[in-house]
Amino acid sequence: MASDTTTTGSEAFYKQLGRMYGLYTGGFIGFVILLAILEQIGVPNKILGYFFVFFTLAVYAIIGVATRTAQLSEYYVAGRRVPALYNGMATGADWMSAASFVGMAGSLFLLGYDGLAWVLGWTGGFVLVSILIGPYLRKFGAYTVPDFLSFRYGGNFARFLGVIVLVCCSFTYVTAQIYGTGLIASRFLGMQFELAVFAGLVGILLCAMLGGMRAVTWTQIAQYIVLIVAYLVPIVILSTQHFAIPLPELTYGKAIAEIGAREQQLLKDGLAILCTKDACPPGTLRPHIQPFMNYTALNFFGIIFCMMVGTASLPHILMRYFTTPSVKEARDSVAWSLLFIFLLYFSAPAYAAFSKLEVYTNIIGRELTQIRPWLFNWGELGLIQICGKNAANLQAVLDACKSIAGHPGVLRFQDFVINTDVIVLSTPEIAGLPYVISGLVAAGGLAAALSTADGLLLAIANALSHDVYYKMIQPLPERRRHIVQGTIIGAIILAVLWYLDQPFWFGIALRWWVLLAIAVPAGIVAFFWGNATEVGKRLIIARVLLFYVALCSAWLAASKPSDILAMVGWAFSLAMAGNFPALTLGIWWKRANATGAICGIIAGWGICLFYLVVSRYFPQMGVTYFGMSSLLNPETGKALIDVAQIMADPKWVADVPASAANPMANRVGWFDLNNINCGLLGMPLGFLVIYVVSSMTKAPSAEMAAFIDEIRKPRDRTVLEEKT
Repeated sequence: MASDTTTTGSEAFYKQLGRMYGLYTGGFIGFVILLAILEQIGVPNKILGYFFVFFTLAVYAIIGVATRTAQLSEYYVAGRRVPALYNGMATGADWMSAASFVGMAGSLFLLGYDGLAWVLGWTGGFVLVSILIGPYLRKFGAYTVPDFLSFRYGGNFARFLGVIVLVCCSFTYVTAQIYGTGLIASRFLGMQFELAVFAGLVGILLCAMLGGMRAVTWTQIAQYIVLIVAYLVPIVILSTQHFAIPLPELTYGKAIAEIGAREQQLLKDGLAILCTKDACPPGTLRPHIQPFMNYTALNFFGIIFCMMVGTASLPHILMRYFTTPSVKEARDSVAWSLLFIFLLYFSAPAYAAFSKLEVYTNIIGRELTQIRPWLFNWGELGLIQICGKNAANLQAVLDACKSIAGHPGVLRFQDFVINTDVIVLSTPEIAGLPYVISGLVAAGGLAAALSTADGLLLAIANALSHDVYYKMIQPLPERRRHIVQGTIIGAIILAVLWYLDQPFWFGIALRWWVLLAIAVPAGIVAFFWGNATEVGKRLIIARVLLFYVALCSAWLAASKPSDILAMVGWAFSLAMAGNFPALTLGIWWKRANATGAICGIIAGWGICLFYLVVSRYFPQMGVTYFGMSSLLNPETGKALIDVAQIMADPKWVADVPASAANPMANRVGWFDLNNINCGLLGMPLGFLVIYVVSSMTKAPSAEMAAFIDEIRKPRDRTVLEEKT
């Protein structure tokens, strides 16, 4: 009888979800139609942009507040009752970040064939999740990935290393998402980028702070609906306009053929210079379907492999499979995830092709005096350049091009530079579509960035609150606990006072603003702390840490450290090197022990981080002390840079850490390996070290072998029942 009641309750809950999100989808479509009508009757575009951004943020915030919780299992794993279908949709939103929505089609636009490496790698990774890791972590019954590492490898040292890897890769990733929210908000709300970053931060916190994984899950489902509609609508319209078929995946080949023809026409008309094996400088035309023009074969397949394995190693993705009711549903939800992700990824190459076709048709070859005004909106943000200068206004464009000797007065291919992160957002404007479509795409990009940022911030905050505070600090004797807490707080305050001395708002040094941001929440917490239960204290810590991590990420994003796709690539390689060997061997090799895992994580993650940091920020050191040399031009096979000449210039030698303008940054390394592929160094080393050290040291206990057998069984009880 109890079983029948439970089943009936689950079915009723499932049906209620269907009705709720069905009404939500209908309401969203109606909202878009209403704004389209308002545009036709003359409502200004800026007002429509406000409607799109604020309405969607308000809906997400309402869901986040309505699903607030004071229960640990709800906060950490949504009560482990999310059906496979909806968990797959939430995972799709969690996964399809600003890099997927905003950056991927832009990279395909820029890289052509070579950009497919990202699509293939990210899609294939979910096969590894389903086969090797996801269901087994669900059977274990953890709250976090470091939870599993601690139990499997017996102690807090493995847990601590897991937290370090998680925070490092997730923080890099979430910074890219907050950057994406700032990019969208600054364009469509007309505010300064730095302020737009913190405006987006408010939306992220409202979604995740009060309800944790429960709130994030139901919000992400709503965000997925918005982002997939927003992504598909523009290319469906363009496919219909060009070929009278509303299926861009079927007309993709025709668009590619037209791009090829248009490229030949640009070369014939003298509006572009072809990249060849003899000469391929920046600004030359690289045919869209020509392979290995931007990446060598090693780096092309390296990106595929790193993105694939990195997908199976990212903590915020693995956490999603902790929320399902059973191991079977965890495996089923991986399949649903792949389907929902496929809808966007299968369309991304078509999006890039139609965008490039519109650029070649409507922008390249146009008289400078007839450039469309929408370019200036992005040019003011420094995201579109013409003739080497920001396209802030028509006069700036005319002056920049006049300074080039013999310029024909027509926009050439080499004159036009567009940031890859702008392609998706600007495609409706490039194609001359109604502004409501641009607003829709902005809402979709915002949903993609917010959904992933929520999941990442939650992964970081949960690891710090559950693994560090509750599992490592809280069990200490009271005196030692106070010493550790005081040391951590003191170190943070000293770091803020020492490093953050630059002027900020109203001429007040940044350090004082940061200390104020720390002190205000701390004061609020102190007011409630005395009367809180033990569970309440854990949730307070989790929420406060979520706020602080979000604030740090927003501050870093405001400095625009790199483009979105590169930052995401770093996260995947770091997760791949630090997590994948320990997780897979922990599940599939009983002989793996604590000593081997600890040494393997340190070695694999350490070499990956070293290669990334040195080749990007300290290339002078890499060349002088660690034998790094110039990477090669994929087309010509020659060195990208003259290292000896650059090292002879005191300006670049003194540029430490290397700025983005440093010609050696990201252009030196070992084995002609891009630093985005540093996981290719770290993961094999991690596997090797775990195998060798585990083989030379004491085997795990018989109880641990029985535990491994248990988590491999798809049925029966969850191993850690007390965590459900």
